[in-house]
Amino acid sequence: MEYFFFWFIFFLFSYLVILFNYMYLSLRKDILNNIFGFSALFLVFIHILLFLLLMNQDTELRSSIMPLWLLSLGIPLLVVLFLLIISTGIEQICKRVLKKDLSNFSEKLELKQKNLSKAKKDTLRKLNHVLIFVALFIVWYIGLYVVQFYTGSSAGMIPEENNMLLLYLQIFNEQDSIAEVMYALGWFYYLLFFFFYTICLIMITNEYSRKSRFFSFPFTMFPKIYLTEEEKENYGTYLYYAIGHMFVAFICPPMIFFAILGISSIADLMTSQIGIRYGKHHISWNERKTWEGTIAGTLTTYAICFFFVGHFWSIIFSITFLISDILTRKPINLSDNLLIPIGCGLLYIFVRFFFKLDFYTIILAWI
Repeated sequence: MEYFFFWFIFFLFSYLVILFNYMYLSLRKDILNNIFGFSALFLVFIHILLFLLLMNQDTELRSSIMPLWLLSLGIPLLVVLFLLIISTGIEQICKRVLKKDLSNFSEKLELKQKNLSKAKKDTLRKLNHVLIFVALFIVWYIGLYVVQFYTGSSAGMIPEENNMLLLYLQIFNEQDSIAEVMYALGWFYYLLFFFFYTICLIMITNEYSRKSRFFSFPFTMFPKIYLTEEEKENYGTYLYYAIGHMFVAFICPPMIFFAILGISSIADLMTSQIGIRYGKHHISWNERKTWEGTIAGTLTTYAICFFFVGHFWSIIFSITFLISDILTRKPINLSDNLLIPIGCGLLYIFVRFFFKLDFYTIILAWI
């Protein structure tokens, strides 16, 4: 494809800048979050570049799918870069020419936020996660209904093969199999991935701008309102949420992704709300969390996962959530927004491959 190598170099340079700044601007003592976050970004970015090279070698993909990939990968990068330049320019003009400080508005919102109760603050912090889950599920459900109504099948919405590690190995073991593998995943898989790819780029740029003395971004006011003092020193948990779920959207089929997204949004919100409102028995090694909240989150995890991935995987993910919740941030200093999605995603990959344990989706019976 014409101009392929120009775009490839652009992606390569952009990803290297993102990876370098992630470590450069991170809190040095926050070792585990740095390792998990950097590793997830690195694995996704390196595979994007690898798949682009493989697609460029396939005549069919080079003429049909490659342009869509380049647009889907390039437009978010260019938009984020444009917003960064424009926002930084406006802020510098206001400070140096007009002698006005644009931070007054965010300071007023931050002051107003301090008057809210702990439970309401937590709800506001995590409500966006729940809305993302609900919106994506509605899109999937309506899309599946429409596709089945007109075609009589779930093509594009449910991947033909959900053993993702097997597909990955097929690419490297069978020559010219890249097209077969990519078509097998279905178009909704790519919709989920590119959505979180875009969200992740926005959150990364927002956090970089917040930690930078020179750059500005349109959404830097929100971390001042929602982040705790500890999070303001490090990266905000919403960045870990974006990185973790971009990684999961890349390595997991849609139903597994929805189950994990439900855990990170609804189950996580239920855990904190029950813990804040009704929690009385604190976990001895983690005073910030209570057994009431953890148990509520574990039960919610099972209930959510049951509809998406069936009984056995609901049990597996519930146990994973329980262990992750009681161990983070103490004694393991790691954000559950990274550990839960990445841990559940990798667990699915290996259990599905080595033990052949498949899942079934109950909600398909409702259509």
